[in-house]
Amino acid sequence: MRVNGVSGGSPGDPLITTTAVAVVDADGLITYWSQGAQDLLGYSTADVVRHPARALLRGRDPTAAMSRLRRSDRAGNAQVTLRHRAGHTVRLIVRVCPLLAADGRRDWLVLGAGVPAGTPPETHAPGTAFAGTKATGTAPTGTDAIRTTPTGADEGRPSPVVTRHTRRTLLSGQPQVTVAHTPPRHGRTGRLGRERTRPRSFFPLHDDAGRTLGICYAARDVTVQDPTRERLVLLNAASEHIGTTLDLDRTVREFAEVAVPQLADFVAIDLLDVATTGKGPPIRSPGGPVTLRRAAHLSIRPDLPKVIAEVGEPIRYPPGSLQNRCLATGEPSREALGPGTPWLPDDPVRWTGINRFGVHTHLVLPLRARGVTMGVVTLLRWENPDPFTEDDQLLIEDLVARAAVCVDNARRFAREHQAALTLQTSLLPPNLPPHNAVEVAHRYLPADAESGVGGDWFDVIPLSSARVALVVGDVIGHGLHAAASMGRLRAAVQTLADLDQSPDELLAHVNDLVMRLSDEAEAAAEGPAAAGATCVYAIYDPIARTMVVARAGHPTPAVAHLTEPVEFPDIPAGPPLGLGGLPFESAEIPLEEGSVVALYTDGLIQASDQDVDVGIERLCFALAHPDRPLEEICDIMVRALLSDRPRDDVAFLIARTRVLSPDRVASWHVPADPSAVRVMRDDVNDRLSQWNLEELAFTTELIVSELVTNAIRHAHGPINLRLIHERTLICEVSDGGHTSPHLRRARSTDEGGRGLFLVAQLAQRWGTRYTGSGKTIWTEQPLPDEI
Repeated sequence: MRVNGVSGGSPGDPLITTTAVAVVDADGLITYWSQGAQDLLGYSTADVVRHPARALLRGRDPTAAMSRLRRSDRAGNAQVTLRHRAGHTVRLIVRVCPLLAADGRRDWLVLGAGVPAGTPPETHAPGTAFAGTKATGTAPTGTDAIRTTPTGADEGRPSPVVTRHTRRTLLSGQPQVTVAHTPPRHGRTGRLGRERTRPRSFFPLHDDAGRTLGICYAARDVTVQDPTRERLVLLNAASEHIGTTLDLDRTVREFAEVAVPQLADFVAIDLLDVATTGKGPPIRSPGGPVTLRRAAHLSIRPDLPKVIAEVGEPIRYPPGSLQNRCLATGEPSREALGPGTPWLPDDPVRWTGINRFGVHTHLVLPLRARGVTMGVVTLLRWENPDPFTEDDQLLIEDLVARAAVCVDNARRFAREHQAALTLQTSLLPPNLPPHNAVEVAHRYLPADAESGVGGDWFDVIPLSSARVALVVGDVIGHGLHAAASMGRLRAAVQTLADLDQSPDELLAHVNDLVMRLSDEAEAAAEGPAAAGATCVYAIYDPIARTMVVARAGHPTPAVAHLTEPVEFPDIPAGPPLGLGGLPFESAEIPLEEGSVVALYTDGLIQASDQDVDVGIERLCFALAHPDRPLEEICDIMVRALLSDRPRDDVAFLIARTRVLSPDRVASWHVPADPSAVRVMRDDVNDRLSQWNLEELAFTTELIVSELVTNAIRHAHGPINLRLIHERTLICEVSDGGHTSPHLRRARSTDEGGRGLFLVAQLAQRWGTRYTGSGKTIWTEQPLPDEI
């Protein structure tokens, strides 16, 4: 048997490299000789077994020597001098343990180890392999030990674990190897100690006749024998604990939890604005103080010390401090703190705290990654009596470097996330405009909740004649590419809506745009730009109380009537935008006042794990009470139809219809006679008086005169005049012609051509809307209280 590499005790104790084990019977004959004994003395097993042990001693009786060893100090250790086979002498530290057989026979187990050079003669070496143990006792924690358990012996009370392995070894006759772990314990100062690891070996001892003399138990403490291993363990633990998320605040807290109490009694992480805003490094005068922001701090005592700045607050360090030097040079600094510290007198608050707690040393390191200095890390010690050493600094530098990369990743993610949110916010309507025709509410829920970016959109667009357009669209895909494509489509829809096109015409133009963008993207090898996008476009007229709807591969809107079940009108299904082929068709739906119309993307009804029919049923349930507040209906839709993490982007827009009172609308048929212009002016003045809008009478007379005169001269078919008192005063003149009027600047010699120019100067807005029977020229004037 050979035990190599055994060491223990405190630094400076002799190192034992080889242990010898021998068994001597009651007659003084050697019955067992280990490989370690052969290495120490040069004798093989055949040379010594069944030979007297006195042959190895220089003139001493072995029995007397063993008795002297057994009666020596409490450890049972002594030095003996033996004869090496080569002729020179060898000094050994020896321990002798009795082995009692069942028949009462007493043999002796002899354990020996070479005495290192420089050890004085006739002194035992405390802290060696046999220090601090008894014949049948366990070695104290922090030392190595070999223990023997003689068969039939009653002395000593080994632990239950040792007894169990000893019995197992005795019954099986095979060696047993285990590893014991002792959990860390708090010391007198409150610091948590290390977890201790002790490999243990159990093996039987036999004589020449094969009889079992006893069980030998060897234990070794390997907890603190390999600082490199400890360092790797700490670094591995840090790599698993730091950077578990891309949240900046949590990342710095995770680093603080690794540093305290393993490395320091207190740690503070202070960040520059570059770490939170993504801007460049701060501009400051050389050697002057720089303002940082406390990101995290942690102490071994939760209530102490009282920090100068709480998390999130700005903090300044005085000129000449290690923190400022660290930011200026980018190099770590280690310094002992005391009355001689030059910069402390300029900072009485820190000086008071350092004196109170006895802080004796601190270490400051830059938090730097990818060429950007993001802040500084400050570590203090006071309960730990050891100052920071160079080895400590190297270890902490590795940890800070790893933490800096995680902090930089979190910083970059926060910057990109903010950029994505800014893009999405700029593409979606920040506030839906109020409108007399409808009351609206909406929700937008991207599938990627972290980035908050998706391809769904909604819009409410005011149109002429008190009408309003409701839009919901969906670009297939997620992320920035889908959001950019969505922004293009939304801008196109808004532009075409200002031209007062019908829903089917508008979708046809948007489809042409998507096809052109897709061709451009494919030519640039970027993939389809917006192929597969869907859209539903609806125009509600509060005067006619109808809604005209067209859809391009999009789900049919849901209509919740006040007295009837929820309806899904039969709207012709056009192809998705970008595919082309089939034309788009519109359908007109009559709506009573107070109806609720829901426009939504397919992610709403397909969000659950069940089929679309289940989603439709749940949507009907959410819209079953259209008299509820719209925000409450939105919340019910989210709870009833969506899971915590929807697989697809979801956007929906719900609108409660209103109607314009008949007394707010006035209509006249205009005869095709120039004399009718005067009659129309008088009728308009009378109606403006009824509406208390006399202040607008003069400008309205001029607008009516010009529009009606142009219709009589240049158009054909029936001519109609209509005034609408809504948020603005709307004047409309309709005729059967399709000629588009043009605004031009007349020359001084021209007799005509000034009519539309005059109308454009008097009205806030004006435009032309084409219908199946002709066209309508309309103007809007602000009401007097809005001028």
